[in-house]
Amino acid sequence: MGLLSFAKTVGAKIFGATETSAAPPDQLKNEAEKHGLDVSKVDVKTEGDKVVLTGSAASTAEAEKIALAVGNSIGVATVENDIASADKAPESKFYTVKSGDSLWKIAETEYGHGHGSKYQLIFEANQPLLSDPDKIYPGQVLRIPPLAN
Repeated sequence: MGLLSFAKTVGAKIFGATETSAAPPDQLKNEAEKHGLDVSKVDVKTEGDKVVLTGSAASTAEAEKIALAVGNSIGVATVENDIASADKAPESKFYTVKSGDSLWKIAETEYGHGHGSKYQLIFEANQPLLSDPDKIYPGQVLRIPPLAN
């Protein structure tokens, strides 16, 4: 799936993390599980501020959400997501939230002018990591699913 970049000074505060290094692998797995994500077949390794994910997940969406759950935490600068998925769904794009952004504005940027109402697709694609469409923060990385044809 590839390499994702994160703002390592923002996000969830996980036990054992610092602003220069990620939390221990078991704590990162706990963070993903806290969001209801199945990481039973995922191996997590840390190398300073880099996290490497391998193994398998039930879907492309689940694999992407696992990467976001561990990446949107203090101390993580990059996530190498090598989780294989059982389905062959198209991969999402990823967007880093900027100051002043809203999901509506992001939908307009990613899907084109006049598509702000598609913000709900972005919100749903990031659940359970997002609990409210208005609760996003600068530096957070979000999944932007492709539009259905």
